[in-house]
Parts: sequence; C-alpha cells; structure tokens
Amino acid sequence: MAFGKSARLLRDIKARKEVADSEVLRRAYVYVARNETLPAQVRYQAQLQLNNFSKYQRPTTVKNRCTETGKGRGVLSKWGLCRYQFRLKALAGEIPGVNKASW
Repeated sequence: MAFGKSARLLRDIKARKEVADSEVLRRAYVYVARNETLPAQVRYQAQLQLNNFSKYQRPTTVKNRCTETGKGRGVLSKWGLCRYQFRLKALAGEIPGVNKASW
C-alpha cells in the first residue's frame, strides 16, 4: 500500500546522501574549530568553511520519515515505518520477529 515518494521523502533522501558524503570533511573542520591549542586565525577559517556547507550537508536537516508513505511523525526508527504501516506489515507477517501480543 505504497503511496509513492513524496517531495519531502526525496528531499530527505538527498539530505542523507549529502550528509554522508561530507561527514568526514565536516568532522575535520569541527575538530579544528574547537581545538583551542590552534591559533585563532586557523580556527576562524575552519568555522568559515563550516558555514559554507550547503543546507543539505548539515546533519540537522535529516529527519526520520516513513519509507512507505513519507510521513514524518510517529516513525519507528528501527524499521523506518510510521505506526500505521508498521501495524499493517506486522499483522501481515512481513516483519520478521514481530507478532501481535496476546496474554
């Protein structure tokens, strides 16, 4: 029961890819910018380089979204599904190790 990929989901996928691609360089700049043993000018240049990263290269732009519907709320991050899709797949037996509780 997939509804197709929404623009928000595609944007999130793009952001995840760009964050992963720039993570090593970003961490290096953060290390230099926070290292107080280095000269202030070097730390300042590192901070300027961090500010030049695009919007999608920042980890705060990544949001957990349902892989089926693209919803951004009520997402179970372990499975990447919203609550409703998780329930449907669990009841259909499509998620291994998950079954309806009964006691």
